[in-house]
Amino acid sequence: MGTATDASTEDVTADDGTRLRLRKRAPAAGAETAVLFVHGATYPGGPVFDLEGASWLAACARRGRAGYAVDLRGYGDSEAPPELDAAPGDHSPVVRADRAAGDVAAALERVRESHGRVHLVGYSWGTMVCGRLLSTRDPGVASLTQFAPVYSFPDGLALAADDSAYRTVSERGVRERWNAHFEGAGDPDGYRDPAAMDAFWTALTATGQAVEREGKTVVRAPNGTLADMSAAADGDPPYDPADVDAPALVARGSLDDSATRADALGVYDALGAREDRREYAEVAGGSHFLPVERRRGALFDAVAGFHDRCE
Repeated sequence: MGTATDASTEDVTADDGTRLRLRKRAPAAGAETAVLFVHGATYPGGPVFDLEGASWLAACARRGRAGYAVDLRGYGDSEAPPELDAAPGDHSPVVRADRAAGDVAAALERVRESHGRVHLVGYSWGTMVCGRLLSTRDPGVASLTQFAPVYSFPDGLALAADDSAYRTVSERGVRERWNAHFEGAGDPDGYRDPAAMDAFWTALTATGQAVEREGKTVVRAPNGTLADMSAAADGDPPYDPADVDAPALVARGSLDDSATRADALGVYDALGAREDRREYAEVAGGSHFLPVERRRGALFDAVAGFHDRCE
């Protein structure tokens, strides 16, 4: 294993001029290959992919690949659409998958300036964004990993539809959603470090998503995500997996009740990639928050091994 550099950030510009934040950790010796991570519906790249002591970006760097995480518009430290500064009900949901796919394309273009080969990893709603990108454009990625994919929701929607421009999420809401995955499985501390929730919330509220509401810190999240998921549940998803022919891995944690096994296998079965170019992996004891849980190493190893086989 090599050594990872400290995290660094830079801004890239989307095709409409929106400023996007890109986070990076790289091998100290440099890297020909990179991995670009795309976050989900609520939490930005830093807390999910680069949490202190649980960094997937650093794990990539130690294996010889540069790790990048992009904050899509309205998330983390990227520029937010003006609708997020108005009352939630003043506008319809913002940041749909097609618009977010353009943000990923801009980040991918920047990463390609420094690396000859780039693997793409989508997480949760980010799998819809990555699927949209690969099915409507030709970004030429080395592979696609759909981690914790949400697609057709055969077991029902995990998040309720909301016609507002955005929603706010509290610390209590994050904790309750995370803990719900472990109902019937045991003490949450058996699956995550006891300090993980506080560390996650601290990292999350250190980003530009945090706002004050009635004397408390909450986090804004665009509702285009919920509109995409509601449409998908009604039979109109943002992409068709059959149009994705890049080498692909579908992965999830066994305790994930947001990205269910039925949904993940549905994506896997529908992929357009040849059978010898697609794989499925499931990590026992992991929830939707697996990248910052105790079993994250098994996930990191599974994805890195897939990347090895694609090179």
